[in-house]
Amino acid sequence: MPVFFQQQINEHTRLGVWKIEETEAFFQGNVPQHREVTHPHKRLQHLAGRFLLQFLFPDFPYGLIQIADTKKPFLPNEQYHFSISHCGDYAAAIVSRHQRVGIDVEIPVEKVLRIQDKFLTQEERQIFNIQYSLDSTKMATLLWSSKEAVFKWYGDGGVDFRNHIHLSNQQADIETIDCVFSKNNSSLAIHYRQFDGLVLAWVVSG
Repeated sequence: MPVFFQQQINEHTRLGVWKIEETEAFFQGNVPQHREVTHPHKRLQHLAGRFLLQFLFPDFPYGLIQIADTKKPFLPNEQYHFSISHCGDYAAAIVSRHQRVGIDVEIPVEKVLRIQDKFLTQEERQIFNIQYSLDSTKMATLLWSSKEAVFKWYGDGGVDFRNHIHLSNQQADIETIDCVFSKNNSSLAIHYRQFDGLVLAWVVSG
């Protein structure tokens, strides 16, 4: 069973990362497909992400999932709050019975440095010492992933990554980054893990 990473965050919140090594037939035998996905690998990612939901909470009601206008999947009765992300051969999901959540998984690539002005302020680039180097590629990817996790946590769209999500104060010893989300004046702690060739970030409402 290719569980790459798993964590019990609290008594009612769990997350997991799945390394996709199975065929599409494996997932289709376990998970209903909620939307038409034509690209084979994207379809595999889609199915793996939904498979994770029930892996984390066996009574997760797949059949009730709906898609909001913002393309965020949700359960109408909020029996669970959840978020899904996928990149390459990895799928990630976080599920909570009571708290709003967001998750993002990324593979660091140099392209993130070329687009950093679109999602980072000058102050953020200085705080996190973003330059053009391998270490900066990893850090910029972490910051992008952190902002994506906040975006998914919020879930209502209309978010400007530069103007609405402000990052500061990385605490590497406990793997968190402080965040102020100005659209609803929230102070958030973004949690993260950096693996070899993979970055994971998630947010749980306090």
